[in-house]
Parts: sequence; C-alpha cells; structure tokens
Amino acid sequence: MRFISLIFKNLTRRPFRTTLTLLAFATAIAAVVSLLGIAKGFTKSFADVYQSHSVDVVVSRAGTADRLSSSVDESFVQQIAAVPGVSRSAGVLLETMSLEEQEIYGVPSMGIADGSWLLDDYRLEDQVTVESPDRKRVLLGANLANRVGVKPGEDVMIFEDPYLVSGIFNSQSTWENGSMIFPLSQLQQLADRDGQVTYINVVLDKSFAATKAAQTVEQIGALDSKLNALTTTDFVETDTRMQLATAMAWMTSMIALVLGAFGTLNTMMTSVLERTREIGILRAMGWPRKRVVKMILMESILLAIIASVIGSLMAIAMTSLLARSAATQGILTPAIDGPVLMQGAIIGLVIGVLGALIPAWRASKLLPTEAFRES
Repeated sequence: MRFISLIFKNLTRRPFRTTLTLLAFATAIAAVVSLLGIAKGFTKSFADVYQSHSVDVVVSRAGTADRLSSSVDESFVQQIAAVPGVSRSAGVLLETMSLEEQEIYGVPSMGIADGSWLLDDYRLEDQVTVESPDRKRVLLGANLANRVGVKPGEDVMIFEDPYLVSGIFNSQSTWENGSMIFPLSQLQQLADRDGQVTYINVVLDKSFAATKAAQTVEQIGALDSKLNALTTTDFVETDTRMQLATAMAWMTSMIALVLGAFGTLNTMMTSVLERTREIGILRAMGWPRKRVVKMILMESILLAIIASVIGSLMAIAMTSLLARSAATQGILTPAIDGPVLMQGAIIGLVIGVLGALIPAWRASKLLPTEAFRES
C-alpha cells in the first residue's frame, strides 16, 4: 500500500470521530477568519472615510486618547490652509445622535460646513431645495435612510425637533452610508460645541515631492502644540478603536484555536493508542522512527488542510449572512480577502502540527516488542 493511501485509510477508518474533529477544527478556523475579516472590514470602512475625499493628513488634538472625540478650534482650518504645500483643508465635527421615533440609536453624525469641498465627493440622490438657510436639515446615508424608511422632503425628529431630510447620499465608506450629515453650525449648536471641530482633513498639493510633503505635515503640527498631524494611514492604523477591534478579534480567536488544538491532540493521541499493535508491526517491518513520525504528522496536516477549507467557506457564508441581516446591514462589511484566508490556513497548519507532536513522539518511541506487549 502506498504511503499516501495509508494516511487516507487511517483517517477514514473512524469516520464519525474524524468528522467531529473536522467540525471542531473547522469551527475554530471559521471563528478566526470571521473575526479577522470583520476587524479588517471595520478598519477599511474607517479608512474609506478619508480615502474617498483624497485626504492626505488628518489633524486632531494632541494627547487625546480617543481621537474621534477630540476637540480642535475651528480657526485652525484657515491657518492650516495657509501652510505651504496645503491644497485645501476642512473641519469635521463628529457626534453620535439617535432617531428615537425609529428606535435607532448611536447614529454617527458629521458636521460639515455648507459649500465645503468635502460635500462634493458624495453622490446625492433625490436632493430637495431648502428655501431657508436657517431651516434645520440633515442628509442621510443610503443605508441609514433605508433603515429609517424616510424620503427626502420628510422630517425626522432629533431631540424633539423636526429636521428636514434634504437628501440621501452614497459614499465609498460603509460607515458613512450609515451616518447623518448636518450643516456644521447646526451640529455645533446641537452638541453645544460652538467653534469646535473633531478633526481637520487636509489635502496636500500633489505637485510637492514626498520629502516636501513630510515637511508640510511637520509645519502643520508646529502651528500649535495642541495639534497632532498624522498621515491618513498613520491616523487609521494608530487609532484606538482600530487597534482594539483587531486585538479583540485575536483574543476571541485564541479561545477557539486552543479548543481546536486540544481536539486535534485528542484525536491523534487516540488514533495512536488504537494503532499501537499496527505501529509495532510497521516498526518490525523496518519502518524507521522518522517515517512513523511523518505518517502521524501528515495525517494531522491533512485534517488541518481540510478543516481550513471548510472553515474558510463557513466564515464567508456566516459573515455574508450577518452583513445582510437587518441589525447590521449597511454597518458591517467584512473584508475576508486573500491575506485573511492565508492567515487562517497558516494558523490551521500550525495547530495541526502542534496537535500531532505528542502523539507522533509517542509513536516514534514504540519498540516492536513493547507495542505487542501493550496491545
């Protein structure tokens, strides 16, 4: 019998036990891939907020633990715009509002000044004309509008005040599509933050070389010790929320991975104990210890490969259903791409090898005479 055929036969001789092990193993891999995909999708959606506007630098308040709740004086917008190498700048105020009549809470809300270049990057649908500039109004993201069930021209209640839905917008960012946009002055008044913005988006002059662009970022930060100027990439990657989402994904995954590792260890150890006499015969026939170890390891690795494929398919299916559910539609967009699937496969292989080390070591130590005596 060929070596590979023997490995397949060893795995299929106990189909029920092998199936249970595969399911446990695949579930662990599915948990890893799903959580990492969700965390990556969350980060991507956050990054798209800035990339959709071609923002190069984000300026927030220095020393703020949560940058999305920082407070920067609005006057810095013009000061930053005057820095050499800056093409344009705009302040954004972030708050969290609720649509209590629709029982939708914790809606991300952005305050953007009327006529700001940031508004040009949104694709507006069914926009209505607002006759009075003092009229309380709001733009709804497409996903949020679908959840709320209102159309442009209708009102939504915010803090017992009617706000005219002046339009529906679409953005490249899933996060923005589930948000609201107020005129900056109105959101400042609503949040009691007159003259304040959360951060300032900055677009650099594209004709500047990379070295000069770096100098521009330094000059922006040098305007005031209260300012923290970071490139968009650094701002997203070092954000507390993004780091916390990734850390929680890994921490939760570790529990599933440990269970998967113990399941593999139990299966392979039981398999070795059941085949003590068989292994003894193979050793008596001249099989070296390395070949016995190789057989056990390959059985475990084959289990890991199959479990990784099943687990990845489970993760894609589960996150797809989750993203389409009413509770998360338009909020969650998992990013299960090649790198995430590769991480899941590598972790699966590592677990497969680790789970087989002790059984392989025990099998290699069996002498023919001892094997027959133990059987």
